[in-house]
Amino acid sequence: MKILVTGASRGIGRAIAHAIARPGREIHVHARSIEALAETEELCRATGADIVRHAADLSQPSEALRLASELPDLDMLVNNAGVSGTERLPWDITPEEFDATLKTNVLAPFILSSAAARSMLDRGGFIVDLSSGAAVTDRADSADYWVSKTALMRLGGSFHEAGHDRGLKVFEVAPGVVQTDMTLSMRMHDGRSEWTDPSEVAGIIAAIADGELDGLAGTHIRAGVDTLDELRARAARGVGSGERRLRLTPWGA
Repeated sequence: MKILVTGASRGIGRAIAHAIARPGREIHVHARSIEALAETEELCRATGADIVRHAADLSQPSEALRLASELPDLDMLVNNAGVSGTERLPWDITPEEFDATLKTNVLAPFILSSAAARSMLDRGGFIVDLSSGAAVTDRADSADYWVSKTALMRLGGSFHEAGHDRGLKVFEVAPGVVQTDMTLSMRMHDGRSEWTDPSEVAGIIAAIADGELDGLAGTHIRAGVDTLDELRARAARGVGSGERRLRLTPWGA
């Protein structure tokens, strides 16, 4: 099984890479620099997986295209890399800043997912986007980040609708608020004392990689709210036509 995890040098991305690394799997980890991935590589190799490091600046579309070209025939893509945006009122965000956030958080996942999906059709495969509560709420500041996460979820919905009948399984997984360098730098989390453990989101994505949550493809999963046992039970039972779909309906709708 060949898997790419973007933004895997630290935080949530490192936890995901470590959780899915198993003997017989080829884990490709990405960061802006090869050197930043040394600890991730060490953790994953200790589990018996084969590890390949990749460097690319996903704020540059040409770099995203290059990374996609280096990884044909993926079995799973985890779009984890992202930026937190400006945390300013919408009229104070420059067009250049808005564009930069969307390039990293939306355009790069589009490029990588498009390339991965082409090779997965009729063969099967997984695309997992790291979503956010920002995809389903409003906020006065950080319009660039909120828009990017909403757009990413709509993108996942399109890939699901287009590819599910041909074996493509797409998941939007919100990690909760994990204590990372990015969240600690965000003013909205100043004073926060409760954090989601990264093992919760990593465990969910590991279960996706193991095929345990296939019945939930095309839904929005929330680490820290949806427990893994509950998700396994829902996947086995099957979800209704409107339940937690990427139209943002609640469970039981």
